[in-house]
Amino acid sequence: MSLSGFSDGFARVFKKLLPSPFGIAVSLTLFVFLVALCFMKPPEISFLSHAENLAFSWQEGLFQSNLLTFAFQMAFMLVLGHALALTKPFSQGIDLLTSVFCKNTALAAFGVTLLTVMVALFNWGLGLIFGAIFARKVGEYALQRNIPLNYPLIGAAGYSGLMVWHGGFSGSSLSKIAEPGELLSKAQGLYADKLALVPEAITYDETVFSSMNISISWALILILPAVMYWLGKRKPSEKTVRNLTPASETIIVSKVLGAERIDHLSWVGIGFGLLMLLVASVVAWNADGGITGWKFINPNWINLVLFGLALTLHKTFSSFLKGVDEGIVGAAGILVQFPLYFGILGLMTSSGLVECISHFFVSVSTPATYPVFTFISAGIVNIFVPSGGGQWAIQGPIIIQSALEIGVPLNKSILAMAYGDQLTNMLQPFWALPLLGITGLRAKEILPYTLVLMLVGALIFVVGLVIF
Repeated sequence: MSLSGFSDGFARVFKKLLPSPFGIAVSLTLFVFLVALCFMKPPEISFLSHAENLAFSWQEGLFQSNLLTFAFQMAFMLVLGHALALTKPFSQGIDLLTSVFCKNTALAAFGVTLLTVMVALFNWGLGLIFGAIFARKVGEYALQRNIPLNYPLIGAAGYSGLMVWHGGFSGSSLSKIAEPGELLSKAQGLYADKLALVPEAITYDETVFSSMNISISWALILILPAVMYWLGKRKPSEKTVRNLTPASETIIVSKVLGAERIDHLSWVGIGFGLLMLLVASVVAWNADGGITGWKFINPNWINLVLFGLALTLHKTFSSFLKGVDEGIVGAAGILVQFPLYFGILGLMTSSGLVECISHFFVSVSTPATYPVFTFISAGIVNIFVPSGGGQWAIQGPIIIQSALEIGVPLNKSILAMAYGDQLTNMLQPFWALPLLGITGLRAKEILPYTLVLMLVGALIFVVGLVIF
């Protein structure tokens, strides 16, 4: 069966069986709770006490303050990105790209995938928002010019960056292990002879810029757009019927009183937006390592830039706030679903499920197969804990210990975890929530195509891990 036929079959299954992203989050919560309840009970406590401990761990994870901060950062990023997408200048800039690529579905899918993958390798947050906005703008462009388009395929192309990000500059585990002392902090349970083998840090030269990662990254950049082009040639296209009309840049108000005029003065909106961008520039310049160190790029900095750009391009507060009002609707999914996954993280951490999965793959591994099994285990864990930073916090100590025991280089083992973590984002719609909010698509519409990306990506990652 061809990939095209394979995706068609899964499309029919998804449309019939797949619930909403919220339904998926609830289902995974119940599944993890039942598995932990039935199979992870310590012998020294009663079944009831075990259930109570799991419930407490779930509640602790659900409302963990630092994770809720992260949820707000993501929701704010979606709202600001959506507001930015509704500005006339941004539309004109994207039109320069869409006029080149949006001739048909195949070429549009190729262009969106190529640019999204390249941006995501630079920074995951920028890639997430860029891909979502670009996909929406392609849909708007096709709608305005009556170009038949397979819009769900374009949405999947805009999500492709989440399958490459962890091997790029902003990879959570790669940036953490580059910090002095991070590896040692994760290896405190090792015996002295093994602890002496743990380096102070593993720099980007050994991870992001390693020959294995560069080769895999180039393969992703070249092959993924080609696969999406091929799919676009074989998938039916139709006129986009969704409401993708950009919001007007200005708001007509019959009467403005007193200080309300501030909301409609372009020099005030532009001036404050430029001030925010200036602050972002100063932060980047004075960051540890300077601008070339890239350490300044984090969710807070991205949101500051998006805030400044949105204000500057909307020109007035009134236009900006109208764009924010539209974007807030799409952020609802993040606000109610992120805490559920934080609860799953609490369940898996406290019950030992993650350690159980990881130790199983270690027990059946050899030095040749260990990176591949680490890659597989990381992909499985990511379905239940879709957070690169959270996954490193959980699996990091296990990977360090097992890699040293089996005799596999630490940098390769950690890259294998990073590849597995990012791969199953194509199956888990958690990170697609911003894209779904901006594009107006549903998870079941894009998953048949992201599944094809996942299969192709899995082949690329496994071949790379085996060759190198």
